This record gives sequence, structure tokens and C-alpha cells, in this order.
Amino acid sequence: MTPRSTRQASSASNIGRKQPDFEGGITPNHTLNGVPEWAYGVTDWLELGLYLPLYSWTGTRHFLIDGAKLRAEFVVPHAQQRSFFYGINFELSFNALYWEPTREAGEIRPIVGLHIGPVDLIANPILDTSFQGLGTLDFAPAARVAYNFSESWAVALEHYSDYGQLNRFEPLSRQWQTLFTVVDYKADPLNVELGVGHGFTAASDALVLKMILSYDF
Repeated sequence: MTPRSTRQASSASNIGRKQPDFEGGITPNHTLNGVPEWAYGVTDWLELGLYLPLYSWTGTRHFLIDGAKLRAEFVVPHAQQRSFFYGINFELSFNALYWEPTREAGEIRPIVGLHIGPVDLIANPILDTSFQGLGTLDFAPAARVAYNFSESWAVALEHYSDYGQLNRFEPLSRQWQTLFTVVDYKADPLNVELGVGHGFTAASDALVLKMILSYDF
């Protein structure tokens, strides 16, 4: 990581669950969720970010402001040049009550990865918290396997899941398990990521489309 400023816009559109995850929440089916992210590389091991605003365009054609997030990411310097790299990312979110059931929430995202020739292996054993005690910590790991055809083009499989609270995992039918096929294009200063995801459980969305656009200033 080098000191830099980045603007990143990400969005995801769902075809799937017709019931919200909690009473009063947004129904995922046909909903577009998105956010601009503003990031600054303070040093080669620290990046600070702001997600503002999180928004949704619902299947019932309502535009909603969902909240905002603060982010601090600590990584080993020059991760792209290392065979083994690691870091940790902290997020603090401020939510509308139709986006999350609590006003404040947080995420602890460890980052562990390997570069093996053109192949990237990355694991994120994520813990989510609603700041209501250790018993409510939620285990939502993610993983990515990518093949880099060149410095500009890569394809990847990404798996996102949510097993439930650490002290009481949900049964499989109520877990969130989604696999994405992703294409990445990296250029200077614009990067593009496109992905198509499919959920494999009743609690997951049948189809999720995602797009991330990044621009380095």
C-alpha cells in the first residue's frame, strides 16, 4: 500500500428472498444496494475509509438512505510483492433500522493470503458485532481464489457466508451461503470488478449481481 486517495463505487442487485431478514427490514428481492467509498492510504500499512452514503433502491421503487461506515485497514507493507500477506480491517457502521436491527454495528475482518505464482488465495474469518455482548458475535467468513492472467485481468471465485452467532450456529437452511464468479480488470487509474453470485440455501438470494468501480486520484 502507498499513500493515495481512492473513490470506489460498489453496488449489488438481488433476485431472491421475498421476506426481510428481520421485522421492518428491507426485502432483498429486486433491491439494488450501493455505496461510494472514500479511502486514503495514510502509510504503506494503514488505509482509512468512509462509506457514505449507503443506499438502497427497493423492489417497491423506494430510494432509502441506509447509513454510513468508517473503516481502518492495517496490512503488512508491500503485500503484492509478498508470497504470504496478512492484515486486519475494522469497520464501524451507523445504521437506519430498516438496514440493520441496531443503530451501531461493527466488523472485524482478518486478512490472510497467499500469492502462488498467478494464483491468489485469500481468507477472511469475519466477526460481526452489534455491541450487545460477546455472545452476539456473528461468524460470517469469506474466501477468494483468483487466477491472474496478467497484471490487468483476473478471474476469481468468491464465497460469502454467515453461519450465525458463535455460540449457536444456525442450521444450514438458515445460513447465508453464496458463491460468486468474478472478473477483475485493473488499469491506472480505473479498476472494474463484475460478479455474478448464486445462493445455495433458503436463507440466501438466488441471484446477486455486483459491480465495483475504483478510481485512484
